[in-house]
Amino acid sequence: MKNTIGHEITLTLFGESHGAAIGAVLDGLPSGFRIDREKLAQAMDKRRAVGTISTGRHEADAVEFLSGIKDDVTEGTPVAILIRNTNMRSTDYQNIADTPRPGHADYAAEKRYLGYQDRAGGGHFSGRLTAPMVAAGAILAQMLEQRGIVIGTHIASLHGVRDDAWDESSLEKQIAMINEASFPVLNQQKGEQMIREIELARQQLDSVGGVLETRVIGMEAGIGEPEFESVESRLAEAMFSIPAVKGVSFGEGFGFADMTGSQANDAFEIKDGRIDTVTNHNGGINGGITNGMPIRMSVVIKPTPSIAQPQHTVKLSTKENVTIEIHGRHDPAIIHRARAVVDAMTAFTLADMLASAHSRQWLKGE
Repeated sequence: MKNTIGHEITLTLFGESHGAAIGAVLDGLPSGFRIDREKLAQAMDKRRAVGTISTGRHEADAVEFLSGIKDDVTEGTPVAILIRNTNMRSTDYQNIADTPRPGHADYAAEKRYLGYQDRAGGGHFSGRLTAPMVAAGAILAQMLEQRGIVIGTHIASLHGVRDDAWDESSLEKQIAMINEASFPVLNQQKGEQMIREIELARQQLDSVGGVLETRVIGMEAGIGEPEFESVESRLAEAMFSIPAVKGVSFGEGFGFADMTGSQANDAFEIKDGRIDTVTNHNGGINGGITNGMPIRMSVVIKPTPSIAQPQHTVKLSTKENVTIEIHGRHDPAIIHRARAVVDAMTAFTLADMLASAHSRQWLKGE
């Protein structure tokens, strides 16, 4: 089982949805960096379930540091992060051992782990495991911020409702606004329409998905490697570690298919004494390496697979077709919560790459 990601900095996840706790071990941090507890709490809040557009399972997601941090300062040794589960209802999942839920990992997990996996709430496959991702990423985001690197993600579209596009000339201001918003959109009216779509899906015992768009400003040029360690491949690996992510693209992404080379190329220019590009179709990356322009990334979040409508499945023990109705507390959409996870794993990946290019201590400002 592979539960570790990273090179200079590594992140290892542990726990199950309905176990005693979930958590992570974050190794390779610089020593002497002071953690801002308030910012950490704000990051956790963005992922937390709130209101009727999220699951009814509300967890405090209080972050405990068991090692590696003393008096809120990193020691340079492995940081053990613990988040206790307090609101479990395992009886909601008693029937899924024999009737795998459509869209979930139940059947795949059954074949992979021969029935020994924890099935309640999806076990280790649950979105609960994104909470320690957010905690770890929030620490690294603070290190990036003091280096002038800032990350922001908004809901670009949700079930046909599109938010305003990023204003590339006002990214710093817009990212600051998005990072303060509980529902991450640039246009509040579009956000209200999206919330209505989520509410409608809930009433219809259904769910919806959408697209998240991320911008990273402040990244220096020259970070990354061609081919196998490209910025795109490293970020894509991190994004696909997030449950429900089914697509990742950079810059214009699939839009390149309808462009010519003269349209897609980003011309270089000298601006305020530095080398920039006139456009940023390639999303701040050329040849797998950052070029100093903002990183542009889009991530597709599928509709939450847990829905209360009757669905076709099979009974594994008797090899017969049956119908299943999923009970329990589930999100009619997870995209607004997923933005915190995308930000966190983006921060983790870029911090890891920067630590490889410079040093771990460089991350704390030395």
